[in-house]
Amino acid sequence: MPLVRISGAYAPSALRALGDVVHDALVSTVGIPPADRFQVLDSLPADGINADPAYLDIARERPVFVEVTLRAGRSQEIKRAFYRAVADGAQERAGIRREDILITLHENAAGDWSFGNGVAQYDPG
Repeated sequence: MPLVRISGAYAPSALRALGDVVHDALVSTVGIPPADRFQVLDSLPADGINADPAYLDIARERPVFVEVTLRAGRSQEIKRAFYRAVADGAQERAGIRREDILITLHENAAGDWSFGNGVAQYDPG
């Protein structure tokens, strides 16, 4: 169950479209089930995002942060495929330049999740 947070100075509709791109990429590259969708979309004012406009020689104009918390265990190859799928779909489907997509994965263990009722469903103990 990935938990996705997308933050940027974009209209909610653009962030929803990027959320669709991220979800589709998680399904196609990481192998999550299609119904496993949990996202937080933060539409911020322009001064609510601060990112170096040229770090690592990438020309950023309107950066958007994509944070994905998920269970550990994916290979670097799968992660790279996920990054590419998000960047490839961002412009076409959300109107966000690939240069402006910053993705961070936060990995954790099965016991770090509760889907409700105070139970660690993946690691009930």
